[in-house]
Amino acid sequence: MVNTLYLVKRIATSILSILVITSIVFGMTSAMPGSAATIVLGMDRTEEAVEQLETQMGLNRPLHERYIDFLVDTITFNWGDSFISSQSVSEIVTPAFINTLELALVATLISILVAIPIGVLAAAKRNTIFDTLSLNSSYFLISIPSFVSATMLLLMLTQPPFNLFPNGGYVAPTESPIGWLKHIILPAISINFVILAYVLRQTRSSMIKTLESDYIRTARLKGVAERNVLGRHALRNGLLPTITVIAINFGWMMGSVVIIEEIFSYPGIGRVLVQAIHSRDLPVLQAAILIPTIAFIGANLLADVLYTVLDPRIQLGEK
Repeated sequence: MVNTLYLVKRIATSILSILVITSIVFGMTSAMPGSAATIVLGMDRTEEAVEQLETQMGLNRPLHERYIDFLVDTITFNWGDSFISSQSVSEIVTPAFINTLELALVATLISILVAIPIGVLAAAKRNTIFDTLSLNSSYFLISIPSFVSATMLLLMLTQPPFNLFPNGGYVAPTESPIGWLKHIILPAISINFVILAYVLRQTRSSMIKTLESDYIRTARLKGVAERNVLGRHALRNGLLPTITVIAINFGWMMGSVVIIEEIFSYPGIGRVLVQAIHSRDLPVLQAAILIPTIAFIGANLLADVLYTVLDPRIQLGEK
């Protein structure tokens, strides 16, 4: 049972964080040099034409009025139309966000399926060759920047003689599940190198502490099989810190895939963000920043809720 007071506090904190970040995003994007009107009109623009178009776009309105409208748009998830294409911002950003969300989910699933079992086994076989190899592998993975791993995978697996995967692009899972998997697997692995290392090391560390606790020693003294000690007694408490690490890294992936998406020509929120910066398309730019930010805060809120479900001590205020 979830502690209601704790949950209300966390939701209030999340809402406050979103409001603060919304204000920062509005201030930074409003202070950007240049104007979307000058880009739309091109080289043959006149000052009168620029001023007229800025008035149509609402760029000449008082700052506080624009800020209030921006808050309302953020609450309703309705950011109006693009300055450049006149297309609805939601129609531009939503598909890109879904694509990035798919990429983050696949990368997270890979880290869960690979890093957690290895981390648990490394803790159970502490100070063995397996444990040493696992730790050394994590140090190696954490030292490789995402753009390096992405470039290496792109050169090795999408070119002759292997040609195992396409070198970029995207295919919707509804069109071809196999094609979707082939297009998304390399970007997911590229962004996952560092995350794998963090999840593995956190799982190993927390499991070691759990396996050294008194109730685990008691279970072993009672003759409980080591498999049951790990599976029934240690995993529930040992994986609690890992949940937070996974949630934080999930949010990090949502906002840190710009380079990966550019390398693989993946049509995600990162590419939309870069294009909006170049074109000074403020509504698209603001939405492209805020949506991953809200997803990050939501992921952390979900992790805290899971904590209260899995750890009864939090219901008593012990965190």
